[in-house]
Amino acid sequence: MWKINVFAAFLLAPFLGAAILLSNLSAYADDLLLPLKEVNPPMASVEAEMRALQENVGFISQAIEEQKRVYEKQKRILEELADKSKEQKEISDEVYEQMILERLGPPIATHNSGRVGIKIFSLKELDYRGYIAKVKVFDPSAVKVILGEDKWGESETTSKAVARTGAILGINGGGFYPVYQDGREYILPIGNTMIDGKFLNGFSPSHDDLFFAGLTKQGDLMGGVFNNKENLMQLNPWQGVSFVPVLIRDRKPMNIPQKWQYEKQPRTIIGEYGNGDLILIVVDGRQSSWSRGVTLERLQIKLIELGVIDAYNLDGGGSSAFVYNGKVLNRPSDGRQRAVATNIVVMP
Repeated sequence: MWKINVFAAFLLAPFLGAAILLSNLSAYADDLLLPLKEVNPPMASVEAEMRALQENVGFISQAIEEQKRVYEKQKRILEELADKSKEQKEISDEVYEQMILERLGPPIATHNSGRVGIKIFSLKELDYRGYIAKVKVFDPSAVKVILGEDKWGESETTSKAVARTGAILGINGGGFYPVYQDGREYILPIGNTMIDGKFLNGFSPSHDDLFFAGLTKQGDLMGGVFNNKENLMQLNPWQGVSFVPVLIRDRKPMNIPQKWQYEKQPRTIIGEYGNGDLILIVVDGRQSSWSRGVTLERLQIKLIELGVIDAYNLDGGGSSAFVYNGKVLNRPSDGRQRAVATNIVVMP
């Protein structure tokens, strides 16, 4: 009887593996909030045959050929279901993309290449305006964090960074502060800055809600508040910047520190959709006849309305800049662009 049970387990093993495969395929659709169609009827048939097989396990040694037939039939069913699940995932991708576009409205500009697909949208609300870029990344190396003039301590406007690197899209990056040394001013990034997998000026533990946010080498958005280097490195960061605060995590709004809650300001945001597309947003402010700016809590509401699953607030105010195809689309609050320590650019 022990040998028979072993043989039964051997027969069951491929179906357990196939069930795991189906589970993994449907997980992606769950993340998009677009579940795959029910596959229960075919699976119920498989389970019924397996139950019948188990009930008659005592006769296995006398019915090997019949069991092989059942096994092959069920294997074919599971393979067909796996293929069907793959097809439905592709359909779900298309449906999810359409859902995003319906929320964003018609694009005002597009760019498509083998590296990225970019759609630009105008953002118009009751008392604030701005611009949105949805970026579908095919080549993760197309999205870069850039130091001002590629040098520690230097700064440059977003337009200069875009032109210098040959990028098609750029926004300002993390926060910064001035340091005076040897009779001149240096502009240094706050917190942690990483380019090509290396920290610039070492790792600094978080303080005052300061986060690190950026991209993995695979192009996935990552970030959080990190008090030690090991926790950060577990997320495999490749490049990123620091500012405050985290806005959205797993589709849920995060608590906004009180000192940041009520001010309407220009804003710069980086976020991600459930399908891995990046969303870059710049909101203008401090211009009553154009755009007053937006509070972070109201911006959280807008991000959730747009379907964003994770989002981080980058440096705002006079630093906020949105450059596309060589033009500054937004209206910087200083009347001109501010030179900043870091920019995030997207190559064509």
